Amino acid sequence: MSLTEEHHDGGGAGPGTAPPPLRKNRDFLLLWTGAGLSLLGTRASTVAYPLLMIWYGGSPTGAGLVGFAALLPQLLLQLPAGALVDRWDRRRLMILCDLTGLLSMGSVAAALLGGHLWLPHLMAAAFAEGSAMIFYRLAERAAVRNLVHPDHLTVALTRNEARGQAAGLLGQLSGSLLYAAARWLPFLLTAVTHLFALVTLLLIRKKFQTERPKTPPDLRREVAEGIAWVWRQRFMRAAVGLIAGSNILFQVLSLSLVLIVKENGGSPATIGLIGAVSGVGGICGAFTGAWWLKRLSPGAIVTGTLAVWALLMLPVALVTQPVVIGALFAGMSFAGALLNVAAGVYQVQITPDAMQGRVTSVFALIGSGMNSAGALVGGLLLAAFGTTPTVLGVAAAMGVMALTAVLSPVIRTAGQEPAEAHAGEMTEEKTEEI
Repeated sequence: MSLTEEHHDGGGAGPGTAPPPLRKNRDFLLLWTGAGLSLLGTRASTVAYPLLMIWYGGSPTGAGLVGFAALLPQLLLQLPAGALVDRWDRRRLMILCDLTGLLSMGSVAAALLGGHLWLPHLMAAAFAEGSAMIFYRLAERAAVRNLVHPDHLTVALTRNEARGQAAGLLGQLSGSLLYAAARWLPFLLTAVTHLFALVTLLLIRKKFQTERPKTPPDLRREVAEGIAWVWRQRFMRAAVGLIAGSNILFQVLSLSLVLIVKENGGSPATIGLIGAVSGVGGICGAFTGAWWLKRLSPGAIVTGTLAVWALLMLPVALVTQPVVIGALFAGMSFAGALLNVAAGVYQVQITPDAMQGRVTSVFALIGSGMNSAGALVGGLLLAAFGTTPTVLGVAAAMGVMALTAVLSPVIRTAGQEPAEAHAGEMTEEKTEEI
């Protein structure tokens, strides 16, 4: 059986019959809801980390250290996690991830409720939660096309991005508002959302992966196969390299935002409101992603996104009104969500199911593996230079990357890459069938 035939089974429709609407796909809706809850909770705790360290601990450097710990798994675990997601049962793995998030964030809530803040404990819990979410997101992305009909794949991934943006909005708002009420509440919320997400996983009936050949496990070989496959995708390789630099800059910008608000007399609730406005922009970008994909090439989306980010970052260094800052971040979130939809659809469509975890992990490692360094460097830059010079430097660096994209022939000729990738996928499928 080919991969294409297996996809039809996942959608619940037989050969030659129209699939039922995606809104009636019970298993996809359960996965969509549970993953959204996990993302919401994780976002709430991520927002609370710098608030806790800057308002309660009084240390931008401490905030950078906690951010470093939370993001370090993106550098250390992406590649092995991708191989293990392709080898292990994806649903069971996601259940384990939710249990890890429940225990780690529950321990932070309990410690803060008892009046204790110990930096090593917070860093360890942030690292555990971040590690669990690496496996969780890779498994969920790989599972989607096994739960939906191929005709629904683009819509499903678009809705996943919109869900992620909405979860980010609600998590940002909830994390900051709950922190204003009590320091431990955001972490309790994260633990509770992991519990509910675990329940939704237990209710899903379909398998999250196709049948795997019985081969001896070889983590090094499996990781190498994923790297080699990605290396042949010239456009994605170049685009993700540019996105990697932008993600580092956004870590610095996000930490700068917290300090800007505090220096101008704002509160954690102000950060939540800015995040809410930003999230609305992200949701709009996600919902319009399919429209833009029909009209712009992947290269144009990458170049345009980088240019928009550079233009909108510059005023952040010069304005102090929360409404204006929120509008600027909303524009950046709109462009970022559109880019995420384009990249997600492109990657899932061209990647064989047996390699979904590994390929996604390689792209994620390149794209966000150095985010932990961005959080650490951001804390050091803000402590040394302050907010305005730091944000100006971030905007200038983003402008350089936008110019690099404009001058890159690989980015400009991105339209030919999907055909080449699909040809490679077809070759692999025919080899498996033989």
